[in-house]
Amino acid sequence: MDIEFLKEKTVQFRDARDWKQFHTPKNLAMALSVEASELVELFLWDDNTSSFSMTRTKNEQLQEEMADVLIYLLSMSDILDIDLSKAVLDKLEKNNKKYPVEKSKGSCKKYTEL
Repeated sequence: MDIEFLKEKTVQFRDARDWKQFHTPKNLAMALSVEASELVELFLWDDNTSSFSMTRTKNEQLQEEMADVLIYLLSMSDILDIDLSKAVLDKLEKNNKKYPVEKSKGSCKKYTEL
């Protein structure tokens, strides 16, 4: 599956319910933030090591929250007519310049600190 296919499925779901009227960039950005927060909440109080431990229930919850994040992101890309595939490739190219392998490999420093 590719991003365009997922976006089409998301748009079909939205349009069948006549929700486009509510899908303003502001509302979608807020909904995306809420869903991202719900994803973060699943790791609340975990240390780095235990954050890798997955019960079946937690794994299912993570999948659902990650899907919610992606659905709202796809919805935003539709409303704002943004090609997410191109945006990701463009951003990776920018990051490649900001974080050259020889300076950033194995480091978590921000590009301004390399």
